Amino acid sequence: MSSEAGFLSPNRSRLSPRSRRLMFILLLTAATILLSAGFTAVVNAAGRGAGSAQERSHSRSQASAPSTTGATDPGPRSGSATAGVPLSTLSPDQLAYFLDGQSRFINVDSVSGTVPGETNGGLGPTFNSNSCGSCHAQPATGGSSPAVNPQIAAASDAGATNTIPGFITESGPVREARFPFLLNANGAVSQTPDGGVHDVFTITGRQDAAGCSMAQPDFAQMQQLNNVIFRIPTPVYGGGLIENIAEATIYANMAANSALKQSLGISGHPNTSGNDGTITRFGWKAQNKSLEMFAGEAYNVEMGVTNELFPSERSLPPASCLFNPTPEDSSNFPASGAAVLSDVVAFSNFMRFLAPPLPSTQGIPGNPSLQSVTNGQAIFTQIHCDMCHTPSLTTASSSFTAALSNQTASLYSDLLVHHMGSGLADNITQGAAAPDEFRTAPLWGLGQRLFFLHDGRATPANGGLLTAIQDHAGSGSEANTVVGAFQLLTQQQQQDLLNFLRSL
Repeated sequence: MSSEAGFLSPNRSRLSPRSRRLMFILLLTAATILLSAGFTAVVNAAGRGAGSAQERSHSRSQASAPSTTGATDPGPRSGSATAGVPLSTLSPDQLAYFLDGQSRFINVDSVSGTVPGETNGGLGPTFNSNSCGSCHAQPATGGSSPAVNPQIAAASDAGATNTIPGFITESGPVREARFPFLLNANGAVSQTPDGGVHDVFTITGRQDAAGCSMAQPDFAQMQQLNNVIFRIPTPVYGGGLIENIAEATIYANMAANSALKQSLGISGHPNTSGNDGTITRFGWKAQNKSLEMFAGEAYNVEMGVTNELFPSERSLPPASCLFNPTPEDSSNFPASGAAVLSDVVAFSNFMRFLAPPLPSTQGIPGNPSLQSVTNGQAIFTQIHCDMCHTPSLTTASSSFTAALSNQTASLYSDLLVHHMGSGLADNITQGAAAPDEFRTAPLWGLGQRLFFLHDGRATPANGGLLTAIQDHAGSGSEANTVVGAFQLLTQQQQQDLLNFLRSL
């Protein structure tokens, strides 16, 4: 174990002073090149709106081959998952609540709870999938999109008559769709923001939704108008640790290394709640304040289940598609123990007590040496990936459990949102997060992920992790200087960095 864990120590594997000076020269050279080139070769700025930019970048990623430098993403780490398990020091009662939440997380919902094997009710009238665990599945429950997209089966489950849109494929990522703008009366894209999730499927045709007739959104039209963007599931591992990082810690980390960050063009900031002004931290744009809010929104938006936090049905469904009193998920009186909790509260307990993934050098395709992974960790710091992907933050004291108190959370994120430029912009504003701003994605568990970036455009078929790094660059991106430094690394240095990332 020590041979695998030691490479993560922040006090080891630093480059020599001579190497640091050389890297600094390379970084300055990269900055000069980037300022003169403006990344015009990376991002095609033609077209209207960020929806259009995202479609072009998505097409580019789908068509592009892995980097000509010779470095390649090793691919997802094999072997047993190092994630999906509870925090190791939970009490018996806490473990019981974790297991209760986990079992509900993987339940399959139907409309009324009467379909065999789908005993939880509330699905629809619109939905993206029928189980939390179906989408948060890779490499274990709580993760992200699995190798086989569960939306394909959900589309026709229990007799549903949905058409599968082209952006949902069997080997592609689970996706939700959002329309950045409303349409005018003449069918043209307006400047009025929409930004909401438009669920892919409806319950029309299901055996437990007799009489329901509700059309799916016209995704083909929206794609033709370049007015649709996608998001994939975010992993929820270590959610309790993230939730328990004090605001003062996040702000202090933001203020640290200010001169260096300014020279790199990095200027991230927190997203904040419109209710109390405090930092929000969950979701692709850090739009959700807490795990319970995250769970409640997802239950309603992704599965159509109304709950105590989101008690209204979405999308103005016809009366013929409404079968249940609301909220469909609520506290269960007069039950006792864990059974009294609503699903949303149970989900939040599962995520809160879910341990972060453990790093490992075992199972990385190509079997890179420990020295390669160690070198990659040093390079990660040397080219300043760590200025946004902060290796660790310390949690505050927790009233839930000592397992969350004063812990080192090795999440590789600053939990801030950053401008990622026109290539990744989705033209969606959420809270203080602008159309091209996204939360720094935590990297723990990266070693076993299949799809990357908010819309899953970086896949095993088009370069995977390497494509994700390169797509951080674009007009207006805060990552431009760091990506430029990455591009100037030798092939072996790039490979070492990729190997390190696949160890996380």
